[in-house]
Amino acid sequence: MVLAGKLSTELGIKTPADKFFKLFASELHEVQNLCERVHHTKIHHGEDWHHNESVKHWTYVIDGEVHTCNESIEEVDEENKKITYKLFGGDIDNFTVFKLILEVINKDDGTSAVRWTIDYVKISEDVDTPNGWMDYLSKSTRDIDGHLIKGEKVAL
Repeated sequence: MVLAGKLSTELGIKTPADKFFKLFASELHEVQNLCERVHHTKIHHGEDWHHNESVKHWTYVIDGEVHTCNESIEEVDEENKKITYKLFGGDIDNFTVFKLILEVINKDDGTSAVRWTIDYVKISEDVDTPNGWMDYLSKSTRDIDGHLIKGEKVAL
């Protein structure tokens, strides 16, 4: 019986790593304006989008279906451009643990990449592995990269 797992994907981006990371580290509320699959976000608890004790409520589309969940920031590692988000509530209730880990990487050849990792524990074997999330994260990364390259909508 395997209930725990990790999914990971790494995507090359055209945006400089510092600029991409800054969006998630200090302008997270802009994601809903940049991603087609994110319908709405709002502060559920707290006043600051980037405070560890704040909780945000997200409405998004995965596999053609609207989903909701709450999210809080578990850890920010500025030096390594890494943020760990804890997701819970809503459609995430099928998991006892659901963490999204964003790492923005400066490659040796001067390019940048984004690595998304989902660390999860399902409540039972009947719960599907969250494979749809990988497509959602990949497409959202492409949306964000495209807007940041054009310099649209986000003042960084």
